[in-house]
Amino acid sequence: LGTALYIAAHPDDENTRLIAYLSNELKMNTAYLSLTRGDGGQNLIGPEIRELLGVIRTQELLMARSVDGGKQFFTRANDFGYSKTPSETLATWDKDEVMADVVWTIRKFRPDIIVNRFSNDTERKTHGHHTSSAMLSYEAFDLVGDKSVYPEQLKYVDAWKPQRLFFNTSWWFYGSREKFSEADKSKMLSVDVGVYYPMKGKSNTEIAALSRSMHRCQGFGSTGTRGSKLEYM
Repeated sequence: LGTALYIAAHPDDENTRLIAYLSNELKMNTAYLSLTRGDGGQNLIGPEIRELLGVIRTQELLMARSVDGGKQFFTRANDFGYSKTPSETLATWDKDEVMADVVWTIRKFRPDIIVNRFSNDTERKTHGHHTSSAMLSYEAFDLVGDKSVYPEQLKYVDAWKPQRLFFNTSWWFYGSREKFSEADKSKMLSVDVGVYYPMKGKSNTEIAALSRSMHRCQGFGSTGTRGSKLEYM
């Protein structure tokens, strides 16, 4: 009943509550595109770092998707650790190569909607990889329908035009829960992802917590909850 692509920079950046909701409640063909495999991070459960950590985090993402019902994609972008600016990030990644991967994924998966975890606002003080993931997504939204862009891909996939592009915002982007509660939400779409699935015996947020808890090397274990939970875009 439609196709949705969630986009962010690293393994564990994805919002498992929304992915689980789109997949299980709305019955959408849902996937997460992680630009990197997380090989620039830390490891809380073993000595593996760099490439071997990327192998571990790849497997953790695949396990997370097996729980929440989504599919998983990657690009060739290298997780080289913390980056202060998107300009530094895109220069290191080679923007054109990573953009080609983003365009390819969208053309192949053919999403009706794309949801970004991060904002493309370069004035925000955040991880350069995070901002870059949104910048690439915004640009790719218009490029995927242009047959003159990466024409070599058209031997295998067709041009595509997603219908809508969202930024999945939250209180974190406003600095505090209090500030977010006072923010103007008139231009936001909200969905209650706290639904309960009788056939599964679990709430959507419980499934999301189990999915989130697959990111073990990053210590992201989550406790399941029940009840209303709003997500904003």
